[in-house]
Amino acid sequence: MKVLYSLLVVTVITLFSCNSQSESTQSNNNNTPSQAGGQEAVADDDSQKDVVKVAAGSKDHTTLVAALKQAELVTSLSNAGPFTVFAPTNAAFDKLPAGTVEGLMKEDKKADLQNILQYHVTVSAMKAESFIDGQTLGMVNGDNITISVKDGKVILNGNAQIIASIPASNGMIHVIDNVLLPPAKK
Repeated sequence: MKVLYSLLVVTVITLFSCNSQSESTQSNNNNTPSQAGGQEAVADDDSQKDVVKVAAGSKDHTTLVAALKQAELVTSLSNAGPFTVFAPTNAAFDKLPAGTVEGLMKEDKKADLQNILQYHVTVSAMKAESFIDGQTLGMVNGDNITISVKDGKVILNGNAQIIASIPASNGMIHVIDNVLLPPAKK
């Protein structure tokens, strides 16, 4: 019985000790500003960047990054993945009919923008050389894209070509020259 009582006393003292350390740590941290956000808020200049940070560092993907922010998809794509992201360039967005991008960036079109952006992401990390002619990929929005491989060039849905591939910490980014538009819902 004495051993049990002694064990209980040690446990209680340990709990109070840990709790007071935690409280003092919390009070010391109250003076430092906290960052909002998830994984995208982590500052790390040494590790490989995730797909969002790679895109954010590209002058050719400012429209894509702005769209990801507007669609509130930055946190999702900053998580562990793995993701394969087909990333249209600014020039690819410029090929859309006038006013399309601006219209999609409005608050009441957020669901449409999310659908289009999610049509550019699949849950896996696939290198360009792993794609095969006739392959179908399921995309995050629930629709599929079809891969064509001709003369070593990878084409998506018959109109968007992979022009570069960039590895990221949470997947693969394939830069494409056209925006993929999901099929119309029936």
